[in-house]
Amino acid sequence: MEKLSNPQRTIEVIKKYEFCFQKKFGQNFLIDGHVLDKIIAGAGVTKDDMVLEIGPGIGTMTQYLAEAAGKVVAVEIDRNLLPILQETLADYDNVKVIHADVLSLDLEKLVQEENGGRPIKVVANLPYYITTPIIMALFEQHVPLANVTVMVQKEVAARMKSGPGSKDYGALSLAVQYYAEPYIVANVPCNCFMPRPNVDSAVIRLTRYEEPPVQVKDEKMLFKIIRASFNQRRKTLQNGLNNSSELNFTKDQIAAAIAEAGFSPSVRGEALTLEQFAKLTDILLKA
Repeated sequence: MEKLSNPQRTIEVIKKYEFCFQKKFGQNFLIDGHVLDKIIAGAGVTKDDMVLEIGPGIGTMTQYLAEAAGKVVAVEIDRNLLPILQETLADYDNVKVIHADVLSLDLEKLVQEENGGRPIKVVANLPYYITTPIIMALFEQHVPLANVTVMVQKEVAARMKSGPGSKDYGALSLAVQYYAEPYIVANVPCNCFMPRPNVDSAVIRLTRYEEPPVQVKDEKMLFKIIRASFNQRRKTLQNGLNNSSELNFTKDQIAAAIAEAGFSPSVRGEALTLEQFAKLTDILLKA
């Protein structure tokens, strides 16, 4: 079968099945073979790998993954795409399509059943509105992962990779960098999709750390403190922590912890590194 990365072939399939793009699922299908080659290469997919694809759409990237990987499990939320995938993936016997919302799946159990619990690679062209919840679910569920290579909004990729002091630096940067090393594989203009999104995209690879780069006594508390620090970005770190509904520390405990960590009372969360947030968390836990 002719590859779906040919825009004409994509149009034929969409017309044949009278498929309507659903905004609620953020459906934008890739129609550029060069970008698809970069994604496969960036993810380092080989015949030894099982790949979990989130949101296969009509199967454009799935075809490329099936040729490169040993096994592909594709999770698609839109029931209307299932008959299309049955046709477009008919030539590949190493692909399994699951109709589900990936956020409702027990991914650790899925990897155990489909790959014997060995680390997998995740590749996805993610809907922009749900990028962060999906990425964080993969890491927080402690799914056995080698890496996650995803197409995201260009500015989201910048946030994942940025460091302290940058305008892009925030809770997402710290969360991603606690679990993985981010690397931008490619920038992708909007004309590589059908229909065209309003923004440009980027492919980012997140290579999972075997051990987090910092040690902290309570991972969940670390992320509560990070979220509180960025909820009101213009406020000082002290005020951000004081105003958080997630935290139960007193004003005096917070002030004392910030002083013990060696920070100025006027410091903002955006100035702290991941290591400094871990240090502050451990001090606060002593309180």
